[in-house]
Amino acid sequence: MSIRVLALVGSLRAGSHNRQLAEAAVRHAPDGVSVEIYDALAEVPFYNEDLDTESGAPEPANRLRTAVSGVDAVLLFSPEYNGTMPAVLKNAIDWLSRPYGAGALQGKPTAVVGTALGQYGGVWAQEEIRKALGIAGAKVVDEEPLAIPGSLNRFAETHPENDTEVIESLHKVLGRLTADVAAA
Repeated sequence: MSIRVLALVGSLRAGSHNRQLAEAAVRHAPDGVSVEIYDALAEVPFYNEDLDTESGAPEPANRLRTAVSGVDAVLLFSPEYNGTMPAVLKNAIDWLSRPYGAGALQGKPTAVVGTALGQYGGVWAQEEIRKALGIAGAKVVDEEPLAIPGSLNRFAETHPENDTEVIESLHKVLGRLTADVAAA
């Protein structure tokens, strides 16, 4: 059985260390696990209940919902912006939480990892994201936290995929996510 994980990256910047971290997860996923990066978060409009009606939602939001519905688990990669989560991830969670009680995240094993410039590696953002995910109905997996501090220096000359400690930590997170999928 192959377990499919969708990666949502909270930084839209081309050289994002969180994007690189997601690429490392794709390349070094454990056997039986495939990780795919969702590349269209920038296209999803800000959540507006006037746009999300019984007759439909904007196509970019529908594509996001379909992508999340079609996988076994979700892994969010987040920087920390001003002590909290980036708007692009909050917006994705808002779209994925609807319709209330039956959104694409409902009961889906979901974890949050990331790297940030500061000394704590984005833990405040990750806490806020886990809170929002739980309220949105996701099955939040937080037993293997991964917050990598000092991203600017740590990854200045080394891509995360070449950092043994990072790969081991990603394996632990993906292992815990897949254990929750298997238990469901």
